[in-house]
Parts: sequence; C-alpha cells; structure tokens
Amino acid sequence: MGRWLDAVAVYRDPRMALIGVLGFSSGLPLALSFGTLSAWLASTGIDRTTIGLFALMGLPYALKFLWSPLIDGLKIPILTRRLGRRRSWMVTSQLLLFPTIIALGLTNPVTDIGHTALLALMVAFLSATQDIVIDAYRVEILAAREQGAGAAAVQLGYRVGMLVSGAGALYIADAFGWPAAYSVMGLGMGVGLLAILLSSEPKQSAAYLKKESRQTNLNRWMADHVVAPFADFLKRPGWMAVLLFIVLYKFGDAVAGVMANTFFVSIGFSLSAIASVTKVFGIGATLIGAVAGGVVVLRYGLFPALLWCGGLQMLSNLMFAVQASVGADMGLLALTVGIENISGGMGTAAFVAYLSRLCHFDFTATQYALFSSLAAVGRTVLSSGGGWLAERLDWFWFFVTSAVCAVPGLLILLWMMRRPEMFDSEAD
Repeated sequence: MGRWLDAVAVYRDPRMALIGVLGFSSGLPLALSFGTLSAWLASTGIDRTTIGLFALMGLPYALKFLWSPLIDGLKIPILTRRLGRRRSWMVTSQLLLFPTIIALGLTNPVTDIGHTALLALMVAFLSATQDIVIDAYRVEILAAREQGAGAAAVQLGYRVGMLVSGAGALYIADAFGWPAAYSVMGLGMGVGLLAILLSSEPKQSAAYLKKESRQTNLNRWMADHVVAPFADFLKRPGWMAVLLFIVLYKFGDAVAGVMANTFFVSIGFSLSAIASVTKVFGIGATLIGAVAGGVVVLRYGLFPALLWCGGLQMLSNLMFAVQASVGADMGLLALTVGIENISGGMGTAAFVAYLSRLCHFDFTATQYALFSSLAAVGRTVLSSGGGWLAERLDWFWFFVTSAVCAVPGLLILLWMMRRPEMFDSEAD
C-alpha cells in the first residue's frame, strides 16, 4: 500500500499543475482542427469520404520533426533574450494561434471548403509548433522517474482543453453558430500564455542557450541541431522496432477516433447529446484513466504498463461496435465512452511517458518531435482512410476492424519485451 501512496504523491508537485495548464494549451487547438471540425463538417452535410480526408489537415503533427531543430537552436529576436529558449517559442506560437483559430471559424465549408482546409492546416501547424516546445519543456523540468506522472498531468490538461474546444465549442455552436464558437476558443489560448509568462525557463535549456551563444558557425549548428539528434537515436539497439511501435501503438484508436463524431451524428445523436456524453462525461473518464496510467507506470514500469493499457485500448473499440448494433441509446453511449476514455487515458499516459524517456536532454525538442510525429502518422496519414472504410462497411464491422488495427503494435511491444537490450533505449 505504501508504494501505491508514494506513486500517487508525485501529483502534489507544483510542476505538475504547470504541466497541466500547458497541456490545456496543447489540447485546445487540436480539437478545433480535428474532432470539432469533423462535427462541423458533418452537420453541414459534407460527405464521409471528405470528412475522413480532413484528417490530413493534421499532417503537421506528423511532420513537426522537420522544423523542430529550428526550435532547439534558433533564437527569436528580443523574446529569447528576455524569456529563454523554450518560453520565447511558446509565447510566439500561442500569439499566432489566437487570430488563426478565429479566422478558421469565419470560413464557410459548404461554399469554400478549400479556404476551411487551408486555415485548419495553419491551425494544425501552429499547434504542432507549440507542442514541440511544450513537450521539450515538460521533459526538461522533470526527472526520469517523474515522466509517467508528467505524462498524466499533461494529458489531464490536454483533455480539459479538448473538452473546452469539443463540448464547449459544440454548445456555443448550437446556440450562437460556429464563428462565435471558434472566436471564444481563440481567446482560450490566453490561459497557456499567462501560465508560461509566470513560469521559469528549465535549467538545462538556460545553460544550453548560454553555450550556444558562443557558437556561430553554420556547419557546427547543423551538426548539433540536425544531425546529432538523429544520429544519437540510430545508435540505440532495436531502433527500427521502436519506430514501428511508435507509429502503430495508437493506430486502432486513431482509426476509430477519426470517424467517431460522424458515427454519433449518423445514428441519431444531437450535437448537444454528443457534447454532454462524449465530451463532458468522457473527460471525467479520461482524467481517471490518465491518472491511473501514470500510477501504473510508476508502480509496474513502462513496458508492462504499455502492454496492459494497449490491450484495454484495443478492446474498448468493440464497445463502439455494440453501440452500432443498439443505436442511439444514451445509457449505452455513456458506458461506451466511459470504457473507451478510461482505457485511452491510461494508454496515452504510458505512451507519452515512453516517448519522454527516449529523449536525450541535449536534443529534447527535436527527438520528442520526431517520436510524436511518428505517432501522429497513425492518427493522420494512416487513419485518413477511415472515411473510405466506413463508406464500404457498416458501422459494426468498421469498429471491429479498428480493433484489429491495434494488434500489430501490441505484437511489436511483446517482441521488444523479450529483448532486455530494448530497455537501454530509455534515456536516463
């Protein structure tokens, strides 16, 4: 019992509260360019295949490793000197997100869907840039054994942010329309901005910035910020299996998630009902799952936690198949959402902790961006065919298929667990 209490006590650290607020800043724009946007498109009569293709608007999350070396190594005039390497980039991305989110809400997807897609892509790019910095900041201010709790804390804030831009946006859209909903969400970026202005720069980042001020040679900069982060990872044992695991671990979740709101609308739930159950009720289940996932990582270790949480994620997809068979039953919807969100929260906490432990402190932003970008491949590129699949299968078999999509990632994990040298990939 004492070991369990020790594991839970880590959440009392003030740094966890700060990480939670930054997680809120991360989750807010993601829903606006993904889940909430798909509900908007579905409510206007846009076809399923097009809605599925809109998952590609999240491509910046899969490609953010391409510009992460700039965030690790480039200074922003005036701001970097005043705020530091991490905080200056965070403030810049947040200030740009504010007007872009509002502009997205002012588009009309029925008459000019290209304009909507372009602004959704811009929101995703700025949000992905913000995530690069937030992830680096979180990893740098925590010790290795605290990464599981930090992953849970960032997920707590992240889910609250998605609740606000998910349920909150749907409620506002129902009452006042989509432009008002997106305008309010844009203003919500001020929460993270205030938090980061009141925080301090990580010690490792401040020391690294001082060292970098003495290096002006372009070749040296390229070697330190572009070549070295990737070379460091490629020296680790089993790196290819690690990359495949990162891509596939949340793949089943992503296939189901890309069509979830479209599914709920198509079987007869109103926008308000979706907001009440899948967002408001679902966020509570996710918060429980995220905290539980962090505790499981501390108590049992990363690999066992990844296996058990991943298995629960896979099985939770089958609840959607049951929902498809029964129809628009609110009680079953609450059960389906509860099971899916608890297991998803646990799996995400364990997974984020794993990605964090893979990072070397000298290359935190670049390496975490690479790992999380690969994870986003499953959520964006691979899952973008979900709409096409849903067009050709009924909803029951679509969600059964989505559960099967989780199997390859779990098989790779089992292979990794049988090889002790794979544990060496975890950064100290």
